[in-house]
Amino acid sequence: MLRFVKYHGLGNDFVLVDLRDGEGTPSPLDPVIVARLCDRHFGVGADGVLGVLKPAEPGHHARMRIMNADGSEAEMCGNGIRCMAKYLHDHGAVRRREILIDTLAGVMRCGVTDARNGTVESVAVQMGAPALAGPSLPKPAPFVEGALEVAGRTLRVTAVSMGNPHAVVFVDEPPRPLAETLGPLVEKLPAFPHRTNVEFVRVQPDGTLDTAVWERGCGITLACGTGACATAVAATVTKRAAEGQELAVRLPGGTLHVTVAPGLAGVTMRGPATEVFRGELELADFARR
Repeated sequence: MLRFVKYHGLGNDFVLVDLRDGEGTPSPLDPVIVARLCDRHFGVGADGVLGVLKPAEPGHHARMRIMNADGSEAEMCGNGIRCMAKYLHDHGAVRRREILIDTLAGVMRCGVTDARNGTVESVAVQMGAPALAGPSLPKPAPFVEGALEVAGRTLRVTAVSMGNPHAVVFVDEPPRPLAETLGPLVEKLPAFPHRTNVEFVRVQPDGTLDTAVWERGCGITLACGTGACATAVAATVTKRAAEGQELAVRLPGGTLHVTVAPGLAGVTMRGPATEVFRGELELADFARR
């Protein structure tokens, strides 16, 4: 039997499976099984599957694998890592204020805040330094408000890597319809060799960054942690926001708070994580469907 826990971070939801004792056969991280688990009609339903594995480095607490709903693997997931930190704390694996989790984007330091009942309410993640150049981003770099043609429209795109690629576009119109229609086209532009996440952003008079995200391998989601971080980075790089100040990034599922350190030395993301329910299923039968 596969035991799992369903989590969400501002509506960005995941099936979390603890694989520290081994993945077994069939593996719940197999791309075909992942897609079936994430199916909202015939499976559990989720934007992705989080695998909790043994840490890659001594002294760290766990390693995260994040599989998108289409079965592809992502380098990093901001909402997912908050959910994993909550799982490790609340289920007794790590009773510390700081939890170190290895990812394909490096080690993430997660600071947890306890609610009154002893369970984690909020997690602040040190996401590392963003990059404006790299193999997953367009050339020439930095690509800041560079012009890309999509469906007969010229978009001014700022490319940011938070361990995974992002294309951030500032607009003066509601961002959600643009994310739905242009997001899947931008995701697959040749300028992004490994495809990309896409953020459409409208800056409000109070400085709030209203953001809609088309996630690579998932589609429209209610929230994206790395997308919120990339949005804040793009806002500071383009002088729409100041470095060193906590910025409110408002997504359909709620608001994340992001601080970009001076000189792009690092990014901190703060937000909630919620356990929805626990369950189990017969994985072998599920794999044969």
